[in-house]
Amino acid sequence: MKTNKALLGERIRELRKIKGLTQEKFAELIGVEQKHVSRLELGKSFPPLERLETMAQVLDVPLKGIFDFIHLADKKTRAEGVEALLGQLDDEHQKIAVKIFISVVEALRQ
Repeated sequence: MKTNKALLGERIRELRKIKGLTQEKFAELIGVEQKHVSRLELGKSFPPLERLETMAQVLDVPLKGIFDFIHLADKKTRAEGVEALLGQLDDEHQKIAVKIFISVVEALRQ
């Protein structure tokens, strides 16, 4: 099971690559050395809140978007996350969500 620090690092790497930024350029934009970005992306360090806020601005995501890494977790944790989301819905909305999920899974199998 991956640690939250490792998942956070993977998420930041994912967002950085989506923006087309190298580690060097990203480091420059957030005011740190490239080695700090590398350690963060490897899950070896955790930035202070102020730096996370700067990262979110540079990556053009809300701060909470940096922590949206359930899709990077292991299979069991992902399944638990989906179950928890479904549990937040009332019965009618849950039925709709399950239908949508089934349709997506079937489309991905093709």
